[in-house]
Amino acid sequence: MATVAEHLIRRLREVGVRMLFGVPGGGGNLDLIAAAGRSGLPFVLTSTETGGAIAAIAQAEITGAPGACLTTLGPGVASVVNGVACAYLERAPVFVLTDNYASTDQDRYEHQRLNHKALLERITVQSDTLAPGSAFASIEAACFYVAPERSSAGPVHLDCPADFNQPDLQPTNYAVAEVTGYMLADGTRGTGSPSTTNEELLRHSRRPLALIGLGARHADHAARIRKLCESKGLPAMVTYKAKGVVPDRHPWFAGVFTNGAIEKPLINESDLIIGIGLDEVELLPRPWTPRSYVRYGPAPASAVLDGIRQVETCLQQTEWHATEVHGFHHAQRGQIMIHAAGFTAQQVVAVAAATLARDCRVTVDAGAHMFPATMLWPVSEPNQMLISNGLSTMGFALPAAIGAALLERERPVVALTGDGGLLMCIGELLTAVRERLKIIVIVFSDASLSLIEIKQQARKLAPAGVALGRMDWPSVARGFGAGGLAAENETELERAIETALATSGPTLIEAKIDRSNYGATLKAIRG
Repeated sequence: MATVAEHLIRRLREVGVRMLFGVPGGGGNLDLIAAAGRSGLPFVLTSTETGGAIAAIAQAEITGAPGACLTTLGPGVASVVNGVACAYLERAPVFVLTDNYASTDQDRYEHQRLNHKALLERITVQSDTLAPGSAFASIEAACFYVAPERSSAGPVHLDCPADFNQPDLQPTNYAVAEVTGYMLADGTRGTGSPSTTNEELLRHSRRPLALIGLGARHADHAARIRKLCESKGLPAMVTYKAKGVVPDRHPWFAGVFTNGAIEKPLINESDLIIGIGLDEVELLPRPWTPRSYVRYGPAPASAVLDGIRQVETCLQQTEWHATEVHGFHHAQRGQIMIHAAGFTAQQVVAVAAATLARDCRVTVDAGAHMFPATMLWPVSEPNQMLISNGLSTMGFALPAAIGAALLERERPVVALTGDGGLLMCIGELLTAVRERLKIIVIVFSDASLSLIEIKQQARKLAPAGVALGRMDWPSVARGFGAGGLAAENETELERAIETALATSGPTLIEAKIDRSNYGATLKAIRG
């Protein structure tokens, strides 16, 4: 008979999980790793539990199928919370599998005992325990909740007590009739289906603007949206997560949308905003009240596709001209090309993108460097740029690059990170070395939590608690067994990238930057 662990691993493979990430414990995790090994599902040891979760998020976003991570009980579950929260606010389907005491012992011991469900149930779409008599229904429910047609994509949690791995004593056709349409309480997803009102707004619009969000990243969505823009003369802006749905070099690409000041000129020239796959979690937390607005999605995928069909049918040829749209985009890029005395983040992005953007996937960490990165790095396909937008967590870029690189070992991945974010996950460099991954980490080195420092400056406060201190990043990288290089100008960065491309494993490049233009850059984008 198959055991619960074997059945769970089989179902993970059937729904598209490519590998397990995480830091194991000594209980039910060991059964899962053993079962995964027997079935050919790789287990990748990461340095941190959150790193494992973020690597799983990257794989979920790239493949469209769920990712998976596991942790030990107690401290392992506490440590993975940030990664699970990231999956929750990025709308990423990820299985989170946690160890626990045997079901008969959970009330007997206090050592390392935490209420796992209480920790995770508010940041997952389902949290359950694999218990005798209901384990298989729980597994099936979890698979149901991460299915791509769901309106509430996100992580699911399965607690695996030490005695969960019993033989399969349930019939193969057990029912899961109780698993019905689950929707998050916030009610913000799955709205905006085609309606008569939408029809009328579309038919009367002459200068509409499409805002493309995370729910429109499927390949079929991207193809339809590009064709729609071309056939109707429809300009489209993309969120960070939707970069590549409409490529940066597409004639109807109108820039990046965050609900900031830099987009307002084009917004103000529009008579209708068409949200396709747009999720409120992607917007800056400030009021946004477009004069006229229709919205499709962000989930399920079928709602987004239905919306695209309605726009195709009802929207007339617009009065926009491609040169006009290009002018808006060109003006946006020009606004952030702010010079400084030294080597700027804008220069780093421009130099790196010139060599790497065409062939490499890129991951971007939270921090001041993300503004030039998201605006200036050209992307031509969905999920070619991976970024934490909903949670905007630091420490994202490197573990996300690991998840991506493991899917396509021959394709280099570039991780753009600040020094503060890299400090939070530097142990994952060892994971990249151990797995021999082609990752180029470019760290924007300015010895400061620059984004927080900018906000202190805006409030006329003295810098406090933001100075990191200088690191010798190349030496740190070499200590992990990776390549380590440094650059203080464009020529040195070009040479470092050339060396990194010729290296078989991971390379870290320290770009020593002048951060003095960050404040002006942030003001240009956000106002």
